[in-house]
Amino acid sequence: MVDKNIKIYIAGHRGLVGSAIWNNLQKRGYSNLVGRTHSELDLLDASAVKEFFDAERPAMVVLAAAHVGGIMANSTYRADFIYENLQIQQNVIGEAFRHGVKRLLFLGSTCIYPREAPQPMTEDALLTSPLEYTNEPYAIAKIAGMKMCESFNLQYGTEYLSVMPTNLYGPNDNFHLENSHVLPAMIRKMHLARLLSEDRFDLVRCDLDVRPIWGLDHMVASDDEISAALARFGIYVDRLELWGSGKPLREFLWSEDMADASVHVLLDVSFDDLKKLVGKDVRNTHINVGTGKELTIAELARMIRQTVGYEGELRWDPSKPDGTMRKLCDVSRLHSLGWTHKVELGDGIVRLYEWYKESVSA
Repeated sequence: MVDKNIKIYIAGHRGLVGSAIWNNLQKRGYSNLVGRTHSELDLLDASAVKEFFDAERPAMVVLAAAHVGGIMANSTYRADFIYENLQIQQNVIGEAFRHGVKRLLFLGSTCIYPREAPQPMTEDALLTSPLEYTNEPYAIAKIAGMKMCESFNLQYGTEYLSVMPTNLYGPNDNFHLENSHVLPAMIRKMHLARLLSEDRFDLVRCDLDVRPIWGLDHMVASDDEISAALARFGIYVDRLELWGSGKPLREFLWSEDMADASVHVLLDVSFDDLKKLVGKDVRNTHINVGTGKELTIAELARMIRQTVGYEGELRWDPSKPDGTMRKLCDVSRLHSLGWTHKVELGDGIVRLYEWYKESVSA
């Protein structure tokens, strides 16, 4: 049993997964939690990270902070995605080791797997063939972080474990119209498209007040100017234009389920447990976290459409990239370690849309 008074640092404690991990630990009775916002601690600043570890001396670390985004962001800001994530990982994992932190949890992503990986993807599929080009820089950074943790364990006997979540969604998600992932992006776009179709510019302005569009002063802009700004993101009065063909298959996991799995691994799983599962050659000791279930992006859009109540046309743009056509997790390793998901996708979409509407009206 882990002492519930130990100090646990959660890097990225305001983010989608970090905030859920913080809440999960609190519910389990762990109250000595430490977090810093980006303005309080820039994880790209090696000196600042060292000073933080010098002062706080955490016993455990959860590295949930990362520079993340969807296909558009990954394709556009390739240098940012590899540089910033490598820097964050180097600083946090390095200072954790130098300050004697024995247990660390590193959060990666299933985009680490090859574009043409056999489905469902087992942990052993890592580094067997080329990555998906659109998110290659981010994937390489995450692979480096995971291998850093594995290598510290093998050389120094640390307990730095890595979990690779599938596509996540949930409270505190990113709903940015350009940089968010597919599920929250669809929820917000359909919400705004429904408001446009109902001529509810008052509610559109409420939405933009919480999550503004860069370069648009929505408080003084005319209805036509707001409509033109939303059209840049495929949002029109009579239709919603979505990227790609709608044919790729995706798996989605509720963020609070991800948090529960993460805390289970942090507290109850050891590197020795993983070595027994991987065999003689100790490699690829990370753990896939997902549901083991998938659906097409078009099916997802129909589910969100029904939840939001959007009645306009959904129009797909196949000239835009689809990304990897399929990436389903094999979660048998996670199940063998004693954890399975609880929240199914349909219920999760309803929960997230309710959360989103409350965040706009608050």
